[in-house]
Amino acid sequence: MRRTPQPGFRWLCRVSAVAMIAVLPSARALAAEVPEPVLAAEQSRIEAIARGARAAVAIFAGEAGGGSGVLISPDGYALTNFHVVQPAGVAMKCGLSDGRIHDAILVGLDPTGDVALVKLVGRDDFPCAELTDSDLVEVGDFCFAAGNPFLLATDLKPSISVGIVSGVHRYQFPAGTILEYADCLQVDAAINPGNSGGGLFDARGRLIGVNGRASFEKRGRVNVGVGYAISANQLRNFLGFLKGGRLVDHATLGATVATDEDGRVVISDILESSDAYRRGLRYDDEIVSLAGRPVRTVNALKNMLGTLPAGWRVPVVFRRAGRRMEAVVRLAGLHRPTELAQIVAAEEAEPQGPKPDGAPPAPRPTPATLPEAVKGLYEARSGFTNHHFNVLERDRVAAGIAASAASAATAGVWVMSGRLDSGGAFRIELSDTRGVIDLPTGTSEVDATGELDADPGPPGSGGMLAALLLWRRLLLTGPAQLGRTSYWGTQPRDPAALGEFASPDLVDVLETAAAAVEARFAVAADGGVIGIELWPVPDADPCDVRLTPRPDGPPCLPAVIEVRHGDSRFGTFQIDEIRFEPAVPQPAGETS
Repeated sequence: MRRTPQPGFRWLCRVSAVAMIAVLPSARALAAEVPEPVLAAEQSRIEAIARGARAAVAIFAGEAGGGSGVLISPDGYALTNFHVVQPAGVAMKCGLSDGRIHDAILVGLDPTGDVALVKLVGRDDFPCAELTDSDLVEVGDFCFAAGNPFLLATDLKPSISVGIVSGVHRYQFPAGTILEYADCLQVDAAINPGNSGGGLFDARGRLIGVNGRASFEKRGRVNVGVGYAISANQLRNFLGFLKGGRLVDHATLGATVATDEDGRVVISDILESSDAYRRGLRYDDEIVSLAGRPVRTVNALKNMLGTLPAGWRVPVVFRRAGRRMEAVVRLAGLHRPTELAQIVAAEEAEPQGPKPDGAPPAPRPTPATLPEAVKGLYEARSGFTNHHFNVLERDRVAAGIAASAASAATAGVWVMSGRLDSGGAFRIELSDTRGVIDLPTGTSEVDATGELDADPGPPGSGGMLAALLLWRRLLLTGPAQLGRTSYWGTQPRDPAALGEFASPDLVDVLETAAAAVEARFAVAADGGVIGIELWPVPDADPCDVRLTPRPDGPPCLPAVIEVRHGDSRFGTFQIDEIRFEPAVPQPAGETS
């Protein structure tokens, strides 16, 4: 029942209001008394929140609900959560704060990390957020979230909640799901249902994370002041794989760890098939650091592994009987590729619940029923979320390689000569028909027209000539003629230096299966191939070829070639001269 104020009460309110107006200074006088730095800080905060709001995306998954996202590039790429896009299938509607709605297509998925990448279409000048270094975030830093809690953004304008960072490097165990929140940021800014997938920003409006999980009051879905965001640095590690349309997996060491009675984190079990075992780690070794981060607890190791993609090589420092040892270990995947695909398929098959009126949920769009705006942007293929974007990334890298080689590399016979660091001269010859290397220890030759796994010469290199023959073929003909080639993702330029800088220098990687071998090519931003890994035998140590370009020369031609196999360095080749000679025609019926 509404209570009516008495006449005397109304009179008292009028008198009080007049008195307050009389004693309050004018707005202009008040502003004049505020120190300039305070006004500047206020304006900076207003502008930062405005930038975050413009980059915010309201994601609508039809009758299945929706959530939030955040734009990270002018061409429309936006990050969100796996659990936000999962009900929508491969297409969805996305709204921006300017009131416009855009069609969007699913690009890549990281189901374990609860991350998805989508691409909005319709323009190439989307407002976007800058992905910053989340390792610099400290407890007590100002932060704000921009998103679509409870799907309130019916006008497409995001809700803003502010607070502080209340914890860093938090680990959230999977709870009845594969979703694992590792090394995440904990905040007291209100994160509610619908905020999932939206951006978490710092005081300058830069993206420090993507919101995904929160603790709620038991009697309802109400925020209690503890929210978690996937860190920007973890997102950066996986972004190359996601842009390549991959269904990406997280890393495992191939070993389990436990805390011993002295408080050390030690290996309690290890797979003999793992690269960690091949690099020398054994039962009861103490893990000192991983990827440059100290390991003092079991959770600290899980935290670090949870931010790394499967397939990366990272430095590991361990201690055995008081002796400090180091290795660079290739991380395995948490799941088999088919297993991960089955998990995602099972998640998508689960019913999303009835609509509020009791009707069954609307079916997800299929490729045949995609909106016209995104119909040409999806290609289903095993092992990929959207193979269409893998082709785009592969062709982008290929164009860079072609541009770097156009003015320097020509067809015919390539001859490289110089001296070995260990002493003595060498000569390498590469052509369409053969690869030959002359070393102080002897001469090796590989048939370039046959299967390259037949002779991984020279002996002890693991396949150096085969790797260089594929490298030459890539530079001259591109990935389309090389073999079954795809965009793998990104990896650190120097795995041994991972951890020296919070944000590693990442390079693109192409993956190929050709001539009975598998290979990966690391490609720098200038199009130069700086590394080759070649596997003549699967699940064994590859031949690792590292190419250092000349400082004053074209990026496609090396000044130094370093070759390693397993834990051994086969040789370092200082190149004095590279010549391109015309191929000698073979007489009819003869082969070299």
